[in-house]
Amino acid sequence: MIALLQRVASARVEIEGRVVGSIGPGLLAFVCAEAGDTEALADRMVDKILKMRIFADDAGKMNHSVTDVAGGLLIVSQFTLAADVSAGNRPSFVAAAPAELGRRLFDRLVQTASARHAPVAAGVFGADMQVHLVNDGPVTIPLMLHDRASAPER
Repeated sequence: MIALLQRVASARVEIEGRVVGSIGPGLLAFVCAEAGDTEALADRMVDKILKMRIFADDAGKMNHSVTDVAGGLLIVSQFTLAADVSAGNRPSFVAAAPAELGRRLFDRLVQTASARHAPVAAGVFGADMQVHLVNDGPVTIPLMLHDRASAPER
C-alpha cells in the first residue's frame, strides 16, 4: 500500500464543482492499494498516518502527529501512485489493486481512520476529482507499506 502525505493549511476535494470533502489544517493523504494488499495492511497504514510526527512542537521541531494537533485528515484514492515508469514514457499501473479490492481497502482506510480520529473527510473512489490544497511547509512524505510476510528482507 502506498500513501503520499501532504501537511496542509487546508484542502478540499470537488466532483463536478461540488465539494465532497474538506479540512482545515492537517493531512491530505493520497492512497493507493496494490495487488495483494489486505485489510490488515490498510489498518497499519491508518496507524502510520495518524502517528507520523510531521507537525511542529513549540521549538519548531517536527514532533507532533495529526492526532496530537487535532488536525483534519482528508483521504483521497489515487491509483496512479502505483505507476511504473521504468520502461518507456507511458506509465504502467499493473501494480495497482484491481478496482474491487482498491475500493474495499479505500473504504476500510476511511472507516478505520474515522473510528480513530476526527475530523476525517474523503474523496470518492474512482471519481474524477479536483483536489485543492495549500501545502504547509511544504511537507510531503511518501509511505510504502507491505505485508510483513511478503516484504523483502532489509
